[in-house]
Order: sequence, then structure tokens, then C-alpha cells
Amino acid sequence: MAETESRPTNFIRQIIDNDLKNGLHTSVQTRFPPEPNGYLHIGHAKSICLNFGIAQDYAGQCNLRFDDTNPEKEDIDYVNAIQQDVSWLGFHWDGEVRYSSDYFPQLHAYAVELITKGLAYMDFSSPDDVRRMRGSLKAPGENSPYRDTSVSENLALFEKMKNGEFKEGECLLRAKIDMASPFMCMRDPALYRVKFAHHHQTGDAWCIYPMYDFTHCISDAIEGITHSLCTLEFQDNRRLYDWVISNITIDCEPRQYEFSRLNLEYTVLSKRKLIQLVEEGHVESWDDPRMPTIAGLRRRGFTPSSIREFCKRIGVTKMDNMVEMPMLDACIREELNELAPRAMAVIEPVKLIIENYPVDKVEILTARNHPNDEAMGSRELPFTREIYIEAEDFKEEANKKFKRLVLGKEVRLRNAYIIKAERVDKDDAGNITTIYCTYDDETLGKDPADGRKAKGVIHWVSASHGIKAEVRLYDRLFTVPNPAAQDDFLSTINPDSLLVKNAVVEPSLRNAELGKPLQFERMGYFSLDSDSSAEKLVFNRTVGLRDTWANSEQD
Repeated sequence: MAETESRPTNFIRQIIDNDLKNGLHTSVQTRFPPEPNGYLHIGHAKSICLNFGIAQDYAGQCNLRFDDTNPEKEDIDYVNAIQQDVSWLGFHWDGEVRYSSDYFPQLHAYAVELITKGLAYMDFSSPDDVRRMRGSLKAPGENSPYRDTSVSENLALFEKMKNGEFKEGECLLRAKIDMASPFMCMRDPALYRVKFAHHHQTGDAWCIYPMYDFTHCISDAIEGITHSLCTLEFQDNRRLYDWVISNITIDCEPRQYEFSRLNLEYTVLSKRKLIQLVEEGHVESWDDPRMPTIAGLRRRGFTPSSIREFCKRIGVTKMDNMVEMPMLDACIREELNELAPRAMAVIEPVKLIIENYPVDKVEILTARNHPNDEAMGSRELPFTREIYIEAEDFKEEANKKFKRLVLGKEVRLRNAYIIKAERVDKDDAGNITTIYCTYDDETLGKDPADGRKAKGVIHWVSASHGIKAEVRLYDRLFTVPNPAAQDDFLSTINPDSLLVKNAVVEPSLRNAELGKPLQFERMGYFSLDSDSSAEKLVFNRTVGLRDTWANSEQD
């Protein structure tokens, strides 16, 4: 648990402090209630960190409860993925996983109570008529012709509904509130509808399913939730939340509080749009590293602590805003700069031959795994006459700003010698295929005795000892900051959001592990992908060494 002095402060924590101080509550009980109709995304991470973080900091408890009232769109695979994501982020829910479907018997009983009190009725109006009679923001609604059906008849009809005697869409159970309310959610909202669908928890036991607004508040009350935290789009629905709780017989009266949802540049966080990206094949899967899902971020190489830090930095407010992508990138970049061991990988390889180096010689050099942390140890690097360097690290001619290898100039190989480019071979198209160099054998670990000093340092991999690997360079999925605001968000997909390179990596990376991030020196932070096998290593770029969108020119 975080130390008290390091706790973030926000308006929700101030409310909780006052509630505890005034004796309204003696402990704190929160919940995280996702619907299992897709994978969790970075916006859910904000809610997870808020709900579980508050429970931790106040020595309270947080439930994980699935809002599973829409069986047609839900799946047990989503249930399992969500549990994995919450655990991976470092949080633990109180007791067993809960489901709204656990409370279906109680929810049904409360619906009967509302009918008995004359506060709910069966409506057989067509869906079109129900929509028409709701009115608009500028005009009040009108009462359903079924609104004054007697209590006894409504009870009988609801029982028939429960028994499967009505078709889907034939009827609804509606609350009887106020069709002239300025709040649309209070104009006799639906409480139950008919759905003949198999449920992942209850099977075929039910053919009527409660609506979210009816289910959510009662589930909170059953679980003794003290502070029900949700995003701002549910602000008006708080009136219905309070109406249901105040009109049923239940001891607990939880309160709902709203905070702004996360909006992140260059991505979409709408579940509907994310489902579209997956189902239409615009991305590989829910855990595609370009996706803003927690699973996608994990596969890309983000750590739980970096996501928690991001959620801490953006804070909790009541004001909607768009968070810049560099803020998320900075959280993982700063962490990995301290934690990630270094390695060398050549992503766009071009062969370099050191002509005055012995043909069959293999020299074992030593390199530190981290420049600032000796405790990370060192590794061995085989050095040979033929190596690979990055194609972009060589130019036949260049100005003084180019600090890498130039024909007739010198540069140092990382952890090795100073070399001088002498000549090149090219193919018929004019592309450089081989660079020929000489080396100074007196420069290993030191500058030349005559005082000359190489201006740049480049990385390399032995041609005979390096391992071929696939490197996936991920970038922002969309080309505009707010794709959701476009008429067709799919038209703004970045065609270069994934570039696949055939790279060569140093032999120590044969032992790379899933979930263990690395820095490819001078290239960025990378993580072994789950597609890797003993025959083929695959690495994902998590983030570059710097924000290349803000700084398009690299030295």
C-alpha cells in the first residue's frame, strides 16, 4: 500500500475523507464493474487504478464484478482476459469474482416489489412507439397506453414474461417515473427485456434480463459499496440510480460519483470501434500491440508500473480533456531507461568488412548490460572481420552534423574499435551492398595514441555469430489526434503503423524472455513477442528512445 504522504489527491478522495471524518462510513468499499463484451483498454486502466487504489490506500476492499446482463455480446473469454488484465496491473479483488447474474433472483424480486408498489408496469408498445413516446430534449414524452394497467395484472404479465411466454421485443417492464422529466433517463426507463440467449454463467435459466441502470445500483447495494465511481456519461443516470435505491427495501444506500473518462490522442477507446477494428481485420487481434487495450500494451512491452504511473499523472477530475500520447510514452521510456538491460540489434543491416582484421579470428569482447548500473553485470560479444551495421549509419558523403560513418572518415564501433570507411560495393540499382573498412587495433577501449578521436559511435553485430530476427516497428494506429471525431475513423488508419524488418541481433538475445524489456542500443526499447519460437525470434518496439513525432530529425 502506498504511503499516506505519497497518495494522489483528487475530489473523490476529498469526498471519502469527509465521509470518514463525519462518520457517514467507517470503511471504504469500491468495485470495478466491466461488461465482458471485449478486452479492457487504457481507459479502463484509469478506473482500475482509481477503484483498487482507493481501496488499498484506505485499507478498504474492492470487488471485481462483471456486468453480465447482455448475454448476446458477452463471452467467457472476455471474462478470463479481464481477470488477467486486472491481476497483471498489480491489483487483487476482494473475495471471489462477482457477477451481476449472481443477483438475478434478488433483482427479479426487487422488480416485483416495484410493480407491487405501482412503480413499474408491463408495456407492450412496439419498439418504435416506445422511442416516439419518449419525446426529445425539447419536448416531453407521452404516457404509454399500458401505464395504468393494474398491479395485479402487471404482476401476472411479468410472471408470464419470466416464464418465456412473450417474444423478444414484444414487451418491456418499465419504471413508472415521469414522462415529462427534463432528464431522458427518468422517462419511464426499461427495467427488463426478453432475450432468449444462452448466458455464460446462468445458462438457459433466464429468458428475461435486467437493464444496466436497474442492475448496477442494486448490485452496488447488495455488495455494500460505499462509493460507486463511474465516468461522466452516467452523470444524469445518477438520478435513476438514486430513484431505484430509494424505492426498494434494501439496507445499503450507496452513492454514485462521476469522473472524466480518459481520451487519448491517436487512438479510439470506444468499445464499438475497437470491436470493429478487430472483427474487420484492421488489426491482428485484441492484443495487437497497436491497440490501446491492456493486453495490447502488455504485448508491446509496457509494464504494469508504467501504466499505473500514467494513470497517476493524468489524475482524476470532472473535466474532459484529450491526453497527449507522449505522456504515456514518457512513463514507459523513463522506467525502461533505468531498468532495461542493453543489447545490440541491427534492424536495417548492411554488411561491413574490416579488411585488415584476421579472416578467421573471433574476439570475445565484454560489454556492460547497463551503462549506469554495474549490478546488471556484463555480457560477451563475439567480434569478427565481417559485421553488420545499420544502413542509415553510413553515407558516402555527409556534412559535419552527421556523426556516423562516412567514406574516408572514422567512427567507433560500440564496445570495440575505431574503424575507417575505405570503399563500397553497390548493386546494379546503385544500392550499397558492402562497406569496406580498416580498423586500428590500438583503439579497443581507448582513444588513438596520436590524439585523434572518432566523433561518433555506432552499433554492430557479428555477421557470423548474429541471430536473424523479425523486428516489428509499431507506431500510432491513426494519423490524426482525434480519429473518433472523423466521419470515417477508419480512413485515418496509419498505413505505417506496423513495419516488419528482418534484423540481425547479438547472440545473447537467444535467451531473451517474454515480459523482460530490452534496449536495443540507439534504436529504442523492445520486448520479445509471443509469436517467437526457438526457430524465429520476434521483437516488438515498445517505444523509441525519444519522441520522434515531436522531434522528427535524429542526429
